Amino acid sequence: MTEVWISAAGLCGATIIGAILGYFIKELPHKWNDTILGYCAGVMLAASTIGLIVPAFSMTSQWWWVAIGVMVGALFLNLLDFITPHLHTITGLDPEEHKTNARLNHVLLFVMAIALHKLPEGLAAGVSMCSGDGSTDWGVSFGIALQNIPEGMVIIAPLMLAGVTTLRTFVISITIGLLEIIGVFLGFGLGSASTALLPVMLGFAGGAMLYVTSDEMIPETHTHGYQKQATYALLLGFMTMVLFTQTFE
Repeated sequence: MTEVWISAAGLCGATIIGAILGYFIKELPHKWNDTILGYCAGVMLAASTIGLIVPAFSMTSQWWWVAIGVMVGALFLNLLDFITPHLHTITGLDPEEHKTNARLNHVLLFVMAIALHKLPEGLAAGVSMCSGDGSTDWGVSFGIALQNIPEGMVIIAPLMLAGVTTLRTFVISITIGLLEIIGVFLGFGLGSASTALLPVMLGFAGGAMLYVTSDEMIPETHTHGYQKQATYALLLGFMTMVLFTQTFE
Protein backbone atom coordinates (compact mmCIF):
# COMPACT_ATOMS: atom_id res chain seq x y z
CA MET A 1 0.00 0.00 0.00
CA THR A 2 2.94 2.32 0.61
CA GLU A 3 3.85 2.05 -3.08
CA VAL A 4 0.34 3.18 -4.04
CA TRP A 5 0.64 6.28 -1.86
CA ILE A 6 4.06 7.04 -3.36
CA SER A 7 2.68 6.70 -6.87
CA ALA A 8 -0.36 8.88 -6.12
CA ALA A 9 1.74 11.58 -4.46
CA GLY A 10 4.30 11.47 -7.27
CA LEU A 11 1.74 11.88 -10.05
CA CYS A 12 -0.04 14.76 -8.33
CA GLY A 13 3.27 16.33 -7.28
CA ALA A 14 4.61 16.23 -10.84
CA THR A 15 1.55 18.16 -12.05
CA ILE A 16 2.05 20.78 -9.32
CA ILE A 17 5.77 21.08 -10.15
CA GLY A 18 4.83 21.70 -13.76
CA ALA A 19 2.29 24.30 -12.67
CA ILE A 20 4.93 26.13 -10.61
CA LEU A 21 7.27 26.14 -13.61
CA GLY A 22 4.39 27.50 -15.66
CA TYR A 23 4.39 30.65 -13.53
CA PHE A 24 7.95 31.39 -14.65
CA ILE A 25 7.51 30.33 -18.28
CA LYS A 26 4.56 32.39 -19.42
CA GLU A 27 4.87 31.42 -23.08
CA LEU A 28 6.88 28.38 -24.10
CA PRO A 29 7.88 28.65 -27.80
CA HIS A 30 5.98 26.22 -30.01
CA LYS A 31 9.23 24.56 -31.07
CA TRP A 32 10.11 23.55 -27.50
CA ASN A 33 6.52 22.89 -26.49
CA ASP A 34 6.02 20.48 -29.41
CA THR A 35 9.36 18.79 -28.76
CA ILE A 36 8.60 18.24 -25.08
CA LEU A 37 5.07 16.99 -25.79
CA GLY A 38 6.48 14.71 -28.51
CA TYR A 39 8.90 13.21 -26.01
CA CYS A 40 6.07 12.71 -23.52
CA ALA A 41 3.91 11.12 -26.22
CA GLY A 42 6.68 8.58 -26.83
CA VAL A 43 6.88 7.82 -23.12
CA MET A 44 3.10 7.37 -22.99
CA LEU A 45 3.09 5.05 -26.00
CA ALA A 46 5.70 2.79 -24.43
CA ALA A 47 4.06 2.91 -21.00
CA SER A 48 0.66 1.94 -22.38
CA THR A 49 1.93 -0.87 -24.58
CA ILE A 50 4.95 -2.34 -22.76
CA GLY A 51 3.77 -1.46 -19.26
CA LEU A 52 0.08 -2.33 -19.57
CA ILE A 53 -1.21 -4.04 -22.71
CA VAL A 54 1.59 -6.56 -23.30
CA PRO A 55 1.63 -7.74 -19.65
CA ALA A 56 -2.16 -8.03 -19.79
CA PHE A 57 -1.95 -10.49 -22.68
CA SER A 58 0.62 -12.56 -20.79
CA MET A 59 -1.74 -12.95 -17.80
CA THR A 60 -4.55 -14.74 -19.60
CA SER A 61 -5.21 -17.11 -22.47
CA GLN A 62 -8.45 -15.30 -23.25
CA TRP A 63 -6.76 -12.57 -25.26
CA TRP A 64 -10.02 -11.19 -26.61
CA TRP A 65 -10.93 -9.80 -23.19
CA VAL A 66 -7.76 -7.73 -23.19
CA ALA A 67 -8.50 -6.50 -26.71
CA ILE A 68 -12.02 -5.57 -25.66
CA GLY A 69 -10.61 -3.78 -22.61
CA VAL A 70 -8.32 -1.68 -24.82
CA MET A 71 -11.18 -0.61 -27.08
CA VAL A 72 -13.53 0.08 -24.17
CA GLY A 73 -10.84 2.21 -22.51
CA ALA A 74 -10.55 4.35 -25.64
CA LEU A 75 -14.33 4.57 -26.06
CA PHE A 76 -14.73 5.53 -22.41
CA LEU A 77 -12.42 8.51 -22.82
CA ASN A 78 -14.13 9.44 -26.08
CA LEU A 79 -17.47 9.40 -24.26
CA LEU A 80 -16.14 11.68 -21.52
CA ASP A 81 -15.41 14.28 -24.20
CA PHE A 82 -19.16 14.60 -24.77
CA ILE A 83 -20.63 14.31 -21.27
CA THR A 84 -18.17 16.40 -19.24
CA PRO A 85 -19.62 19.82 -18.32
CA HIS A 86 -18.10 22.91 -19.88
CA LEU A 87 -15.28 24.51 -17.89
CA HIS A 88 -16.11 28.17 -18.49
CA THR A 89 -17.46 28.63 -14.97
CA ILE A 90 -14.09 27.86 -13.36
CA THR A 91 -12.27 30.89 -14.77
CA GLY A 92 -14.05 33.51 -12.67
CA LEU A 93 -14.18 35.84 -15.68
CA ASP A 94 -17.20 37.73 -16.99
CA PRO A 95 -19.34 35.56 -19.31
CA GLU A 96 -18.94 38.16 -22.06
CA GLU A 97 -15.20 37.52 -21.98
CA HIS A 98 -15.80 33.98 -23.18
CA LYS A 99 -17.83 35.21 -26.14
CA THR A 100 -15.17 37.63 -27.36
CA ASN A 101 -11.94 35.88 -26.34
CA ALA A 102 -11.37 33.06 -28.83
CA ARG A 103 -7.98 32.33 -27.29
CA LEU A 104 -9.57 31.71 -23.89
CA ASN A 105 -12.08 29.27 -25.34
CA HIS A 106 -9.32 27.35 -27.10
CA VAL A 107 -7.26 27.22 -23.90
CA LEU A 108 -10.23 25.92 -21.90
CA LEU A 109 -10.85 23.13 -24.38
CA PHE A 110 -7.19 22.10 -24.12
CA VAL A 111 -7.31 22.21 -20.31
CA MET A 112 -10.47 20.11 -20.37
CA ALA A 113 -8.74 17.54 -22.58
CA ILE A 114 -5.89 17.29 -20.07
CA ALA A 115 -8.29 17.03 -17.12
CA LEU A 116 -10.29 14.29 -18.86
CA HIS A 117 -7.42 11.84 -19.02
CA LYS A 118 -6.06 12.39 -15.50
CA LEU A 119 -8.47 9.87 -13.98
CA PRO A 120 -7.64 7.11 -16.52
CA GLU A 121 -3.93 7.90 -16.11
CA GLY A 122 -4.20 7.40 -12.37
CA LEU A 123 -6.22 4.28 -13.05
CA ALA A 124 -3.40 2.98 -15.25
CA ALA A 125 -0.81 3.59 -12.53
CA GLY A 126 -2.93 1.94 -9.86
CA VAL A 127 -3.73 -1.11 -11.96
CA SER A 128 -0.08 -1.54 -12.96
CA MET A 129 0.80 -2.14 -9.29
CA CYS A 130 -1.45 -5.17 -9.04
CA SER A 131 0.94 -7.68 -10.61
CA GLY A 132 0.29 -11.29 -9.77
CA ASP A 133 3.75 -11.95 -8.31
CA GLY A 134 3.49 -9.12 -5.78
CA SER A 135 6.14 -6.92 -7.42
CA THR A 136 5.63 -3.25 -8.18
CA ASP A 137 5.82 -1.96 -11.75
CA TRP A 138 7.11 1.60 -11.51
CA GLY A 139 7.39 2.04 -15.28
CA VAL A 140 3.84 3.29 -15.87
CA SER A 141 3.93 5.65 -12.88
CA PHE A 142 7.29 7.03 -14.02
CA GLY A 143 6.05 7.60 -17.56
CA ILE A 144 2.90 9.38 -16.44
CA ALA A 145 4.73 11.52 -13.86
CA LEU A 146 7.28 12.54 -16.49
CA GLN A 147 4.67 13.86 -18.88
CA ASN A 148 2.69 15.49 -16.02
CA ILE A 149 5.38 18.16 -15.63
CA PRO A 150 5.00 19.78 -19.08
CA GLU A 151 1.24 19.24 -18.86
CA GLY A 152 1.20 21.24 -15.64
CA MET A 153 3.08 23.99 -17.46
CA VAL A 154 0.67 24.11 -20.38
CA ILE A 155 -2.27 24.34 -17.98
CA ILE A 156 -0.98 27.33 -16.01
CA ALA A 157 0.73 29.53 -18.59
CA PRO A 158 -2.11 29.80 -21.17
CA LEU A 159 -4.76 30.43 -18.49
CA MET A 160 -2.73 33.26 -16.97
CA LEU A 161 -2.16 34.82 -20.38
CA ALA A 162 -5.91 34.63 -21.01
CA GLY A 163 -6.61 36.65 -17.86
CA VAL A 164 -7.39 34.01 -15.20
CA THR A 165 -6.01 34.93 -11.78
CA THR A 166 -2.87 33.28 -10.39
CA LEU A 167 -4.69 31.77 -7.39
CA ARG A 168 -7.49 30.34 -9.52
CA THR A 169 -5.08 28.76 -12.02
CA PHE A 170 -3.17 27.12 -9.17
CA VAL A 171 -6.42 25.76 -7.68
CA ILE A 172 -7.32 24.39 -11.11
CA SER A 173 -3.97 22.61 -11.41
CA ILE A 174 -4.28 21.06 -7.92
CA THR A 175 -7.83 19.90 -8.66
CA ILE A 176 -6.68 18.25 -11.87
CA GLY A 177 -3.81 16.58 -10.00
CA LEU A 178 -6.25 15.24 -7.37
CA LEU A 179 -8.16 13.43 -10.12
CA GLU A 180 -5.05 11.33 -10.65
CA ILE A 181 -4.85 10.40 -6.96
CA ILE A 182 -8.46 9.19 -7.09
CA GLY A 183 -7.63 7.18 -10.20
CA VAL A 184 -4.59 5.51 -8.59
CA PHE A 185 -6.58 4.19 -5.62
CA LEU A 186 -9.55 3.25 -7.79
CA GLY A 187 -7.33 1.32 -10.19
CA PHE A 188 -5.45 -0.43 -7.38
CA GLY A 189 -8.70 -1.36 -5.65
CA LEU A 190 -10.31 -2.79 -8.77
CA GLY A 191 -7.16 -4.64 -9.80
CA SER A 192 -6.66 -6.12 -6.33
CA ALA A 193 -10.30 -7.16 -5.97
CA SER A 194 -10.21 -9.64 -8.83
CA THR A 195 -7.28 -11.45 -10.45
CA ALA A 196 -9.50 -12.37 -13.38
CA LEU A 197 -10.42 -8.71 -13.86
CA LEU A 198 -6.83 -7.49 -13.80
CA PRO A 199 -5.94 -8.19 -17.48
CA VAL A 200 -9.10 -6.42 -18.63
CA MET A 201 -8.35 -3.44 -16.38
CA LEU A 202 -4.78 -3.24 -17.70
CA GLY A 203 -6.12 -3.27 -21.25
CA PHE A 204 -8.72 -0.63 -20.35
CA ALA A 205 -6.09 1.69 -18.85
CA GLY A 206 -3.74 1.11 -21.78
CA GLY A 207 -6.48 1.90 -24.28
CA ALA A 208 -7.32 5.13 -22.47
CA MET A 209 -3.66 6.20 -22.55
CA LEU A 210 -3.33 5.32 -26.24
CA TYR A 211 -6.44 7.36 -27.00
CA VAL A 212 -5.05 10.43 -25.25
CA THR A 213 -1.69 10.06 -26.98
CA SER A 214 -3.19 9.69 -30.44
CA ASP A 215 -6.13 12.08 -30.14
CA GLU A 216 -4.55 14.91 -28.14
CA MET A 217 -0.78 14.81 -27.76
CA ILE A 218 0.52 13.81 -31.21
CA PRO A 219 -1.86 16.07 -33.20
CA GLU A 220 -0.91 19.02 -30.95
CA THR A 221 2.79 18.52 -31.81
CA HIS A 222 2.11 18.51 -35.58
CA THR A 223 0.20 21.78 -35.97
CA HIS A 224 2.97 24.40 -35.74
CA GLY A 225 5.51 23.24 -38.34
CA TYR A 226 7.83 21.41 -35.94
CA GLN A 227 6.59 17.88 -36.58
CA LYS A 228 10.08 16.55 -37.44
CA GLN A 229 11.53 17.58 -34.07
CA ALA A 230 8.41 16.24 -32.36
CA THR A 231 8.70 12.91 -34.17
CA TYR A 232 12.33 12.38 -33.18
CA ALA A 233 11.47 13.46 -29.63
CA LEU A 234 8.68 10.86 -29.63
CA LEU A 235 11.17 8.15 -30.65
CA LEU A 236 13.55 9.30 -27.91
CA GLY A 237 10.76 9.22 -25.34
CA PHE A 238 9.70 5.75 -26.46
CA MET A 239 13.25 4.41 -26.16
CA THR A 240 13.68 6.10 -22.77
CA MET A 241 10.70 4.17 -21.48
CA VAL A 242 11.87 0.90 -23.04
CA LEU A 243 15.31 1.26 -21.45
CA PHE A 244 13.75 2.24 -18.12
CA THR A 245 11.53 -0.86 -18.22
CA GLN A 246 14.45 -3.15 -19.08
CA THR A 247 16.59 -1.67 -16.31
CA PHE A 248 14.04 -2.07 -13.54
CA GLU A 249 12.56 -5.43 -14.53
